[in-house]
Amino acid sequence: MSEKELLQLGFTKEYGLETGVEDEPDFYYYVKEITNGLSFITNGNDEMEGKEWYVEFFDTEIPIRYYEASTVKALFILIEEGIVVNHD
Repeated sequence: MSEKELLQLGFTKEYGLETGVEDEPDFYYYVKEITNGLSFITNGNDEMEGKEWYVEFFDTEIPIRYYEASTVKALFILIEEGIVVNHD
């Protein structure tokens, strides 16, 4: 999956700091929040080493990971179809 595809899927770029130098981020990754408690995250660019970008559910005990943009797009469509706007 490319960075362009991640942006097309609605992900936003976030920067991480390991050294504590605020003006020079050490790495970056992408996130997308569907609703409070349901977010997706990518691997960081510092973890690439010839690998592709992937998307996984954020903060799960066992990683649930996807490598194809078309699969992630289909997943997002299914999730968005199930969102209940007016819940009682």
